[in-house]
Amino acid sequence: MGVTEAVTPYDKPDQPPSESPSAATAAGAAPAPEPAFSPSDIRDGAAIALVTGVAGVLLGLLWVWLAPRVQFVSNGEAVFLRDTESEARIGADGTFLLLSVGFGVLSALGVFLWRRGGGAAQVIGLAVGSVFATLVGWRVGLWLGPTSDLAAAARKAGKGVPFEAPLELLAHGALLGWPMAAVVVHLALTALWGTRDPAPELAMWPSAYYQAPVDSADSPAPSPSVYPDPSGTEPPRP
Repeated sequence: MGVTEAVTPYDKPDQPPSESPSAATAAGAAPAPEPAFSPSDIRDGAAIALVTGVAGVLLGLLWVWLAPRVQFVSNGEAVFLRDTESEARIGADGTFLLLSVGFGVLSALGVFLWRRGGGAAQVIGLAVGSVFATLVGWRVGLWLGPTSDLAAAARKAGKGVPFEAPLELLAHGALLGWPMAAVVVHLALTALWGTRDPAPELAMWPSAYYQAPVDSADSPAPSPSVYPDPSGTEPPRP
């Protein structure tokens, strides 16, 4: 019984060495995708969030200054509303909401004028900063407003003397006024007047069908017309 020797392929000296599949795959591999946010985008978003959040202090100051006041009165034993039909408590919520929307529009306009190109990092920074600014304005208003200790305020004012009630935000949905207005206005400004990337050029692909030109020498001669020429003479009849 014969033994068959295994034949191994070898490279010919007159041919270049073949590349391994791993080397070919590495050479033709696609480049790594770019990160979603560049370092400059992250810096811009952080700066927007920081500046917008600090602006919440101004919201609190304006709320304390412009919000209508609710007055209480004490009879020595209990505290009552001086005007039971007053809408000042609702007016405080409305004032906070209007101020928040105004600050949202201004912050969105400022961000758009600073960076017209837009971007997800700017929108995220604006949204986060607006939420933080609203919370800061709310707490600053409560801190700078009248005291929340009604008993101490009543004793200080005296019996039958009206005193101001603490500043409260009854409708907590007003806290969303600044972030919603900022994001919506910024997106609208970017869509209308933002810088746009140039449109890519369309590639001209050749047609899949090719028609060879017709040579006049090889083209067949036109066949004579089967209809008589109206300008010619009629042939004699037999």
